Amino acid sequence: MAIDPKYQSDVDIILSHRHDLGADFWTTADKRLVKGSPFSCMDSALMLLELGMDSTDPILVAVADLFFSVWRADGRFKIYPSGGILPCHTAYAVSLMCRLGYATDERIQTTLRHLLDTPWDDGGWRCIKFSYGRGPETEYSNPLPTLNILDAFRHTAYLNNEPKLDRAVEFLLTHWTIKKPIGPCQYGMGSRFMQVEYPLWGYNLFQYVYVLSFYDMVKKDARFVEALRALQDKLADGMVVIERNVPKLAKLSFCKKGQPSELATKRYHEILANLT
Repeated sequence: MAIDPKYQSDVDIILSHRHDLGADFWTTADKRLVKGSPFSCMDSALMLLELGMDSTDPILVAVADLFFSVWRADGRFKIYPSGGILPCHTAYAVSLMCRLGYATDERIQTTLRHLLDTPWDDGGWRCIKFSYGRGPETEYSNPLPTLNILDAFRHTAYLNNEPKLDRAVEFLLTHWTIKKPIGPCQYGMGSRFMQVEYPLWGYNLFQYVYVLSFYDMVKKDARFVEALRALQDKLADGMVVIERNVPKLAKLSFCKKGQPSELATKRYHEILANLT
């Protein structure tokens, strides 16, 4: 997919931020790869992909090289220069790298095997960091990292062939029933979750339905069907309307709050294709 000329101004705006943090490609000299959202190294790459930039473009190749430079031999990614390596960091990184086309790279295969070896008891993935204190809700996995990991695996031969992924899907479907904030980072399904957000990078209804639609086990599951209908109820003339977005993205036309998005609607049609 090539960049449509009508989105070139969006690409130019994203590229104009590439030195904001002092180094090239939206990062710092010490490689804080998710710092500066929504114009972090990771988020900027995701937006450029969404706008149609080919993963072989020198800019996205450079981003991939940055992420590979912080890859560890055990499969984890150290996306901050100091502190521990949390599962959510690896989840962010492997999701991006698979979207960039590196799912079959042996380093990413090592990461995927590492993830399959380290799920929490409920089938998802969990960070052992309790920023909001401890409680019974923190015994659950973290929904967003789990969703990001499932997003990575949809690009692989493990898709619909690995029982551990089915358990992770079931964990997220269970959250649709629980609704309340769970996991050490307290991800809930309240009014904010139900607002359509785009690009696809957070824990919200659109991203939730999109990623899960790749997994065959959801097709007849009442919880998923309910989530899909909730998304469909928000369509306007068959198009996805962006309900929430980061204010710093207000100048970008492809994801403007309160307006239908052609590219978001393409993702919705991908959901429908997955289910048939």
